[in-house]
Amino acid sequence: MQRKRISREILKMQKNPPPGICIFAKDDKLSLLESKIKGPEGSPYEAGIFTLEIQIPERYPFAPPSIKFTNKVYHPNVDENGRICLDLLKMPPSGGWKPTIGIEGLLIAVRMLLESPNPDDPLMSDIACEYKQNIKEFIRKAKEWTEKHAT
Repeated sequence: MQRKRISREILKMQKNPPPGICIFAKDDKLSLLESKIKGPEGSPYEAGIFTLEIQIPERYPFAPPSIKFTNKVYHPNVDENGRICLDLLKMPPSGGWKPTIGIEGLLIAVRMLLESPNPDDPLMSDIACEYKQNIKEFIRKAKEWTEKHAT
């Protein structure tokens, strides 16, 4: 793990945070980070503040961090344990991780996933079906879960 790179990434995000995102280290080794993400405006998640746990692997930036939600999220690409189905979180050839993406890029992508779920690559197939077939019910449940678990 490259401590200098992680320190620079955290400092950059703290000085000039991306919209709706903040981050801080949870341990001195910089192997565990926490981020808070404000739900995107216009989404069912807009009233929430979501907490993410970020595990930095030894091989970072050559291997992607592991990111998961610590609060429950009603979303087709987030399972009941907070794991996220996002191409950028996986190594090639099946995933799109590149060392140039960095933590900020991943957190922006996670926030965008809240705004625009991908029901064609779900972790929760029942929620994906609901998203495709009954969007009003999906929005109602997503808002309800956000109010219950992320406010």
